[in-house]
Amino acid sequence: MARRRTESDVTLDVNGHEQDLRLDNRTTLLDALREHLGLTGAKKGCDHGQCGACTVLLDGRRVVSCLVLACSAHGAAVTTVEGLSAGHGLHPIQEAFIEHDALQCGFCTPGQICSAVGLTPEETASPAAVREAMSGNICRCGAYTHIAAAVYEVAASS
Repeated sequence: MARRRTESDVTLDVNGHEQDLRLDNRTTLLDALREHLGLTGAKKGCDHGQCGACTVLLDGRRVVSCLVLACSAHGAAVTTVEGLSAGHGLHPIQEAFIEHDALQCGFCTPGQICSAVGLTPEETASPAAVREAMSGNICRCGAYTHIAAAVYEVAASS
């Protein structure tokens, strides 16, 4: 009987740096980022893809990383909240979150920010469109009004 392969070699481009990992095939992208690479910005909230706290960008698209197997992301570009700032400056979305006081406890903030960065022009066409597009990201503190205002301000100025 053939042995099943339970681990895979996975290469990810994480925040512009190639990372070679040997992972259990069941490892999620979230766990690879947090446990194997020490990038703790993406949070483990519900672990069911319902809260958005673990949102990262995978090849520029928003994904809930708790539902993505790391081996399925082999060769992909992953951007976490840690990789959004350019040099010493913050990403415009990060600056807007600060300006609009769009964070309270901060637990959901990295996922909210990554989700906002990954929005398409259609999803930012109006404040209502922003609210709808961001509805997959839960904020237990209720900072939704400030979050939507921050995201829409950056979208409108782009």
